Amino acid sequence: MSHSKKLSEFSATAICGNDITSSCLYVSALTIAYAGQYAWLALLIVAGVLFLFRKIYGEVVGALPLNGGAYNVLLNTTSKSNASIAACLTILSYMTTAVISASEAMHYLKGIFPSISVMVATIILLTLFLLLVMSGISESSVVAAVIFTLHLAAMLLLIGSGIWFVIKHGLNIAALNFRTPLQGGFWTALFLGFSTAMLGISGFESSANFVEEQKPGIFRKTLRNMWIAVTVINPLMALTAVMVLPLVDVVQNKEALLSYLGQNTGGSWLATFISIDAVLVLSGALLTSYVGVNGLIKRMTLDRILPQFLLKENSRGSSPRILLLFYILCLSVLFITHGQLGPLAGVYTISFLLVMIYFGFGNFLLKIKRGRLPRPENATVASVTIAILAVAGALYGNVVTHAAYLIVFLQYFLPAIVIIFLLLSRNEILKYMLILVGHLSKHFKLFAAISRLHISRNLKKLTEQEFVYFTKADDISILNKVMMYVEENEITKRIKIVTVLKDESDVSASFMADLEVLDRAYPDIKIEYVQIHNATFGPETIKRLSDEWNIPINFMFISSPSDKFAHRVSDLGGVRLII
Repeated sequence: MSHSKKLSEFSATAICGNDITSSCLYVSALTIAYAGQYAWLALLIVAGVLFLFRKIYGEVVGALPLNGGAYNVLLNTTSKSNASIAACLTILSYMTTAVISASEAMHYLKGIFPSISVMVATIILLTLFLLLVMSGISESSVVAAVIFTLHLAAMLLLIGSGIWFVIKHGLNIAALNFRTPLQGGFWTALFLGFSTAMLGISGFESSANFVEEQKPGIFRKTLRNMWIAVTVINPLMALTAVMVLPLVDVVQNKEALLSYLGQNTGGSWLATFISIDAVLVLSGALLTSYVGVNGLIKRMTLDRILPQFLLKENSRGSSPRILLLFYILCLSVLFITHGQLGPLAGVYTISFLLVMIYFGFGNFLLKIKRGRLPRPENATVASVTIAILAVAGALYGNVVTHAAYLIVFLQYFLPAIVIIFLLLSRNEILKYMLILVGHLSKHFKLFAAISRLHISRNLKKLTEQEFVYFTKADDISILNKVMMYVEENEITKRIKIVTVLKDESDVSASFMADLEVLDRAYPDIKIEYVQIHNATFGPETIKRLSDEWNIPINFMFISSPSDKFAHRVSDLGGVRLII
């Protein structure tokens, strides 16, 4: 994608909408299995929770409109390590979403062409969409838009055919279903149905991970559009199934419920059409995973959590190395699980719900630590609390129902966290390796000398990256917090502390004295103080200094600006908030 091309409302909605609206292909049957004839009510409650998350996401991303979702808000309100945990959960969610979507799509395709191998077809589909996203996000968004339009039409047609079926055949089946007793009672069934139905909003978080690729003001519209689609389609689809099919038939045909529903309401042509739509929209959900994870991993790499070689772009603005890494991870998950949906669903369920909880907590941290940041809307404390408790309840319900899923989740999550924390600590690891090589020098002189040279070069390369903090001549307590943050979260031995002044005046003598104290307090970090005269702090000055000093903008820090600040944080090109 060329850097000037941004996604329109429909294109951005289609990319994340394919994921969230494809949920009705599986969530209707799963919810009916637990909530029976009241599955539609459980799905309506989920829509209510999602309504609360619209404002939660709108406030957070409106204040900090950078790629990364939960990772981005935690990076700007807490530490890199906390943000990395949210990032790991998001990547795990995308990995399992991609594999589940591709595998399920090929299961539907097998219903049309029984001779195909689901495993081979899944690998081919993962490969095709890798190549598609490598061609550029704008180009892939056209495919997403076509799939999204077709899917909405297919779902509305299926609901319409269900209504026509009820008009022709009456309410006998519905009456029988609503007289069926619920296992465990109404409230237990509704709670378990709600817990399962929360999977129907997976994909809602995706838009936040590629917000920088969207035109200004589009993000909030994607949230609204996704919410409308889920609120209309999911409850109506479950209600249609309950009105048309005996509950026993729903459970027996849960793998391809909507195709079976189409067969009963419209005949074989509708069943085939729904199967084709399922293949396409689940493929579209795979596209969502590629696009979302590309934005997230790119942001983590820019922040030096992941190796910098991943950033290399092709002529269309895509990052093929990031996409290829994700593709390899997806294939590894597919081979390890042999394409079995149970283990995949375990990782997917827990990671997705934890990401939603993290985003809720990120909203709280934004209110507490970045209260002065301007934002387009505000979610009330009560609504954020209710939303977090609702998702936590759904997480508990899923773990209770499928306790084994937690073990499977940890088998994926713990290694991922260990790798990330090793990367975050690579500065200390290299120092320990130098000490170890020193002990070996007596016995392996040549090996020790070569290793010491190689490690020292890597260590120097890591620590020579310079960072910048823009100050308005803050007092020493603020500057000390800045130094503590840099020491704990960044690998560097150099920082520029910069004051931008509108005229030829100088900062106070007391401020310069404070800087000298600070320099002595942090002997391992070289502090350089710079005054920029006859300039105004803003996007142009930041961009000019970034180019002049060869320091990426995301290595530049500020404290939270007040409401009187002339620019939005999004206008500053990626400057991070640390105080």
